[in-house]
Amino acid sequence: MAHENGETQPVVCVFCASSPGKNPAHLESARQLSTSLSQAGYKLIYGGGTMGIMGEVAKTFVSSSGPDSVDGIIPRALVKIEKDPSARNDSPAPPPDTKQAERTMSREQLKRADTSEVIPQSEFGNTIIVSDMHTRKRMMAERVVKGGPGSGFVALAGGYGTIEEVMEMVTWNQLGIHKMPIILVNIDGIWDGLLSWVQRSIQEGFVGAGNADILCEVKDPSQVVEALRSYKVAEGRFNLDWTNE
Repeated sequence: MAHENGETQPVVCVFCASSPGKNPAHLESARQLSTSLSQAGYKLIYGGGTMGIMGEVAKTFVSSSGPDSVDGIIPRALVKIEKDPSARNDSPAPPPDTKQAERTMSREQLKRADTSEVIPQSEFGNTIIVSDMHTRKRMMAERVVKGGPGSGFVALAGGYGTIEEVMEMVTWNQLGIHKMPIILVNIDGIWDGLLSWVQRSIQEGFVGAGNADILCEVKDPSQVVEALRSYKVAEGRFNLDWTNE
């Protein structure tokens, strides 16, 4: 998508929890972040959920910029949880079908699948259903990489899934797969543990000092846009060629 001036629109992918957490500051940070990014002309990519911090990010963005400003990418298994949160269980997932993983659903197909009743476009934006988590993350990353200047990844508070998504994007940056910013919004010290681990890993020689700044910390959502725009690519990234299989 391009702006009126012909430049490619910046794209931000927000990683965050599908639960609200116990501290209302995190829901408020979601609203503040979405408002700031929307006003700066961004398009939002997120995990497609309607609940918790994730839902708040999408709803706020849609209310500011309209449904077409938001694309949610969600695996089909998680749509079941959107319909019925009690469907969460510890049953092992089957191996991903790589052919099915490449298929996404059109808006008309979504309507026939009754997904629009669960994730209404007017409230949460466009929804793309994929078959597995790997496809979701790959599509998220591809859209960010194709975005205009200032595109990148942003993390609000979250649990296992959020930290896994953040660290995969950090690893891809280090390996030279992409060079996009990864911004941690460190509300009430929620990311202090991860940031301390990075510093300890540098001290112990497991992370190179030249890769210390792949992750960028901000303390307030209002600082995210500037952090995305001013991000400097880490000097220690590997100069690897990923264009050939």
